[in-house]
Amino acid sequence: MVVLVVVAFAFFAVLNPRVFLSSINLQNIAISSPEIGVLALAMMLAMLTGGIDLSLVSIANLSAITISTLFTAVGENDPALAQSLAPLFVLAGIGVGLLGGLVNGFLVSRVGITPILATLGTMQAFNGLAVVWTGGTVLYGSPDSLTSLGQTAIAGVPVLFVVLLVTAAVVAVVVNRTPIGRKVQLQGANPVAARYSGIDSRQVLMRTYLISGALGGLAGVLFLSRNPTASADYGASYVLLVIVIAVLGGTNPNGGFATVTGVVLATLTLQIVASGFTAIRLSSYQYAIAQGAILIAVMVIDQVRWRRRPPRRRAGTSQASTPA
Repeated sequence: MVVLVVVAFAFFAVLNPRVFLSSINLQNIAISSPEIGVLALAMMLAMLTGGIDLSLVSIANLSAITISTLFTAVGENDPALAQSLAPLFVLAGIGVGLLGGLVNGFLVSRVGITPILATLGTMQAFNGLAVVWTGGTVLYGSPDSLTSLGQTAIAGVPVLFVVLLVTAAVVAVVVNRTPIGRKVQLQGANPVAARYSGIDSRQVLMRTYLISGALGGLAGVLFLSRNPTASADYGASYVLLVIVIAVLGGTNPNGGFATVTGVVLATLTLQIVASGFTAIRLSSYQYAIAQGAILIAVMVIDQVRWRRRPPRRRAGTSQASTPA
């Protein structure tokens, strides 16, 4: 992935160095990556269990709409109070994400609905709720602290990008250094072995989707940090994008294996490609084609590598990638 990041950066830098290497363009890459990266980390967790979460973008939009609505409602009567209550509004937005994750976790772990169908249904429900909530219009209004957060940089590095790195570090610790992380990996690698190991699969799935929902709520906070507006259809193309990023970053779609570092590097790669397409004046439709092509190419390469492995290694792969 490091090589891929370097190659993508060098390729577009050679094609149009004046635009692509400008300080504004590099800042835009660093500022636009965090919200997509956080969503990709949430998708990675869901896929690590062998599932998927198609409702993440809808959850993020509901989170942003919640924060904007609360801020505007309080600010109409007391603007100073609304600014001081910004941390509570942010917590409310993340709480909405947890609530969305709770719904997904209940449908998947308790009811037993296939994750792709359960989250497809909740995606539509959450999106419909957001449309009814906003009346199909764009909401304006966000705490100044969030807006300034999106415009602040530390030693030239945007604070939002630092938020992404901190979030990735926390997720990496949870996945690789905690009991729940090990259980999630085993659940995705071999659900039958997980059950016979005494792991409560329903509890593991519930906690996983709760964490994914919380990350979706955090992404909604980042939405408002970049742009003090909220709507039901913001980031409509992000669903496919975060799936591409998760798979490109090394996440096994069948579950059991994922790397947080790979997801972060894949996020940077796709953002570099998006920025490069803009620099050489290609349309967003062509970038959408590139996203699909990248996803298919990664899946094909993965299948080819799997089939070339010796039979014994195939059988032992899931065991080697998960704790005993």
